[in-house]
Amino acid sequence: MTAYEPPGGPGTEAFDAVVLAGGAARRLGGADKPAVRVGGRALLDRVLTACAGAGATVVVADPRPTARPVLWAREEPLGGGPLAALGAGLGHTTAPYVLVLSADLPFLDEEAVRRLLDALLTGAGQADGVLVTDPDGRDQPLVAVYRAEALRRELARLAAEHDGLTGLPLRRLTAALRLTRITDPLASFDCDTWDDIAAARARIREHGHVLDEWISVVKDELGIDLDVDITELLDLARDAAHSVARPAAPLTTFLVGYAAARAGGGPEAVTEAARKASALALSWAAEDTPDAKPDTGPAVAPGGGQDTGPAAG
Repeated sequence: MTAYEPPGGPGTEAFDAVVLAGGAARRLGGADKPAVRVGGRALLDRVLTACAGAGATVVVADPRPTARPVLWAREEPLGGGPLAALGAGLGHTTAPYVLVLSADLPFLDEEAVRRLLDALLTGAGQADGVLVTDPDGRDQPLVAVYRAEALRRELARLAAEHDGLTGLPLRRLTAALRLTRITDPLASFDCDTWDDIAAARARIREHGHVLDEWISVVKDELGIDLDVDITELLDLARDAAHSVARPAAPLTTFLVGYAAARAGGGPEAVTEAARKASALALSWAAEDTPDAKPDTGPAVAPGGGQDTGPAAG
């Protein structure tokens, strides 16, 4: 994911992300919820991929291996609740906007993050934040973006009034903020129970989603941060399979990737290598058609010179 560009083009509206990943997961029997895999990826890694455009990403939990680099923080005392965790994470951020997320959102994606940021930047008035509501209309304050200044102000007020943030519920914070809301049933889906995990796994394996999910998990596993046109590569694989032979499809796409890497990588390099290979596959097939015309260009003799016809040599 490239750096977030606000409505109207690039600007200075940077954002950081704080991910709360240190809960007890009692409804999962105390399982290590951020590490539970959905579609081959840990829940935490799925959330980190969605907020990859953040300037800094702070995870409030004990350190663990992750697919993307992050900063780590912990609330004091441990187990102090979501407001204490948010306060600990916020201390490591510097951007004017802060994306606040839980670590159990299997369907949160880059587009949902953009929607939140765009809604805050383009909304009427001076809202302190934008949060997502679930299909039942319930607020999801851990799927939201806030103005950092407003968060710091209200967290400081609550800490002064209650001698700290330990044990305070999130509603104490959200009730004091001016918030707007957007509805996103997928982004708001969180995994509190094993039934939720099973439902998320089943949806990811549905036909309309499985390919994108597979590509995402492979990129994470291989450390590849590159957006490519999947349709373009599938078209190339089809052309190679139909025009040459079935085994040519995976081998050709591998060679395209290798050539793109040698050319410096990036979507443009992939597109150019795929274009050349696809054109070659189509020309290969054209030679076998009954009305194929012979090549009228100059032939190259085995010795390297041009064969000029019967009088040659």
